[in-house]
Amino acid sequence: MANGTATTASRSGEKMAEGDKNAEKLKEKANHCFKEKDYDNAIKYYTEALELNPASAIYFSNRSLAYLRTECYGYALADATKCLEIDKNYIKGYYRRATSNMALGKFKAALKDYETVVRVRPNDKDAKMKYQECNKIVKQKAFERAIASDEIKKSVVDSLDIENMMIEDEYTGPKLEEGKVTMRFMKEMMECFKDQKKLHRKCAYQILIQVKELLSKLPSLIEITVKETEKMTICGDTHGQFYDLLNIFELNGLPSETNPYLFNGDFVDRGSFSLEVILTLFGFKLLLPDSFYLLRGNHETDNMNQMYGFEGEVKAKYTAQMFTLFSEVFQWLPLAQCINGKVLVMHGGLFSEDGVMLDDLRKIDRNRQPPDSGPMCDLLWSDPQPQNGRSVSKRGVSCQFGPDVTERFLDQNKLDYIIRSHEVKAEGYEVTHSGKCITVFSAPNYCDQMANKGAYIHLRGSDLKPEFHQFTAVVSTSDNNFDILNPDQP
Repeated sequence: MANGTATTASRSGEKMAEGDKNAEKLKEKANHCFKEKDYDNAIKYYTEALELNPASAIYFSNRSLAYLRTECYGYALADATKCLEIDKNYIKGYYRRATSNMALGKFKAALKDYETVVRVRPNDKDAKMKYQECNKIVKQKAFERAIASDEIKKSVVDSLDIENMMIEDEYTGPKLEEGKVTMRFMKEMMECFKDQKKLHRKCAYQILIQVKELLSKLPSLIEITVKETEKMTICGDTHGQFYDLLNIFELNGLPSETNPYLFNGDFVDRGSFSLEVILTLFGFKLLLPDSFYLLRGNHETDNMNQMYGFEGEVKAKYTAQMFTLFSEVFQWLPLAQCINGKVLVMHGGLFSEDGVMLDDLRKIDRNRQPPDSGPMCDLLWSDPQPQNGRSVSKRGVSCQFGPDVTERFLDQNKLDYIIRSHEVKAEGYEVTHSGKCITVFSAPNYCDQMANKGAYIHLRGSDLKPEFHQFTAVVSTSDNNFDILNPDQP
């Protein structure tokens, strides 16, 4: 009997050893995919390794990093937490959890973990830099709370003296014509940006002040009609990829009254030319207020701009004061757009609860940083999922919604389908929920590493059937030639 028990234990041990060996092979496969920036397959193989060995802190930590790369911050946080439950001394787990919390705007929780990393690894320069950055944000938030009062917050505009802001003689770049944006100015400004030169701060401030005034008069839900003979171009995230924005205009024509555009949020962060992208888009909004539309994305918010580069870019190229004004302008960006009463466009997606009507969107008081929940949060943050119902968001904010949720919302609001952005897609677009939920993403080779195509959509007023147009990334260099920038071109 004893021999039988020993044999069973031995076989069980061999089975476990075999399982661990296979798990390690899967981990190596996942690591290879990660190095190749194939994060989806990396996640798949780490998951398979965890099924064979669910007690590995390393596997959870590695999958957490892959989730971070795909911006699934909620999943990344869960994996980092699980990693530390298994091994509280695994220092990378603290680093991953801190990074996840930073991305979710939970700065105090992040700071605590960064402190642990710095204490254990005092010579880790990257950890020290992240700790200092996080500590600075925590102190800044505390200061803002301390000085907050019931008084109406003064706008940066009130402290600017634009009239007396001098443009130096040596400045040879574009200037507004009698204080107004013209097509000539737009072409000169884009050429200036293409050559990686700066727009004069007075011109930048003029654009921001004027676009703030324009946006503040718009409703939270924009409602437009595209006539039978007309078409509209809808673009997704552009994320500071200025040369790819120029390429869209090269391929599809400059915006005009007969070539209207809608850009669906996330204009800034990640890419190195966010200022150039947003000033170009704001310029066209001023030039063509009724033919050029902009909706707010989750990256047109203070927390994301602190984390992902736009705040730092504005401060480096201009001033902290200008970033504050950008923040004020972003708060006035509309949240959704309804086309011909049949197609609803928003950056993120649908809602955490049933029963939301278009009239609820009209009533949203959007002049604020988005709340942690509710319709405004969902419009900026939610994602579709293939299965019915709703589930916890992979991002850690809002929710994921299934085909049945989409169907009910469309039926209740007498809509045909929704168009949203917010997620990288290998082909630049994706059609899900039986054609009722379309994703479009217009930043090709996102972050210079995802190798995805970009896309934009043509919607014709005659049938509202989406036509998809794909394009690839261009090199970010002033050597690029774009015919649209030729001043002689109409």
